[in-house]
Amino acid sequence: MTRCFSFSEAMNWYHRSTFVKLGLRSTITDLNDGTVMHCWVPDAPAATKPNLLLIHGLGSNALWQWGDVIAHFTPCFNVYVPDLVFFGESFTSRPERTESFQAQCVMRVMEAHSVEKFSLIGLSYGGFVGYSIAAQYRDAVERVVVCCSGICMEEKDIREGLFPLSDLEEAASILVPLKPDKLRKLVDYTFFRPPPVRLIPDCALIDFIDSMCRDYVEEKKELIRAIPKDRKLSDIPKITQVVPILLNFSIDSRGKVSSDELINCFHLSCSQC
Repeated sequence: MTRCFSFSEAMNWYHRSTFVKLGLRSTITDLNDGTVMHCWVPDAPAATKPNLLLIHGLGSNALWQWGDVIAHFTPCFNVYVPDLVFFGESFTSRPERTESFQAQCVMRVMEAHSVEKFSLIGLSYGGFVGYSIAAQYRDAVERVVVCCSGICMEEKDIREGLFPLSDLEEAASILVPLKPDKLRKLVDYTFFRPPPVRLIPDCALIDFIDSMCRDYVEEKKELIRAIPKDRKLSDIPKITQVVPILLNFSIDSRGKVSSDELINCFHLSCSQC
């Protein structure tokens, strides 16, 4: 039976409308190598404003993860919000799955929009990508904020039980949930004080899964597998930019980082330079 209403799609419409009202427009950039990138960019970038790149994590698209924060940044920055490869409207036919490849794709989008200097905030998986951008393009990236990203994680940490799940395939099935019970586990692992997700009916969780998680399932799992693969602390490049790492923060019932704490953290990075 066809659903008459989708809460998730309604939220997509709401966030999209918010972005447009804040002066952002949706763009598609064909990188001409089998990769197509979607990004929200300023409709009229101001020369007097610095540029800020917001990089989302796993779980949903850029609209959902930055929708409640974006209004705090647009008055002060030219804000760029890409969908990473295999999220939202971004995709590739190329085989690469590393955060280094994601970083190169995002950087090519910034170059396509003639952005030469910018600061960035990376959330979760986006923190890995943001760190890689800062390492590869030192002259372009001015300041970096990393939120909830295990940048110093090594492959052996998973085998040795540092994380709640030592089975990477089980972790991937939770990070890319296709069933309500997996989505409930994701919420339980994500929140310090999880909302009562067990009281949410399956139909509402399936609505979110259908909207956010059905596309590029295997490709997203490959992204997750690539994070710890052969990862050693000694091989992780050092970066010279100021990097506040936000580890403990408040999350609301929809999985959003506290906007005040995120903004304060970014201003801290500015004051230290």
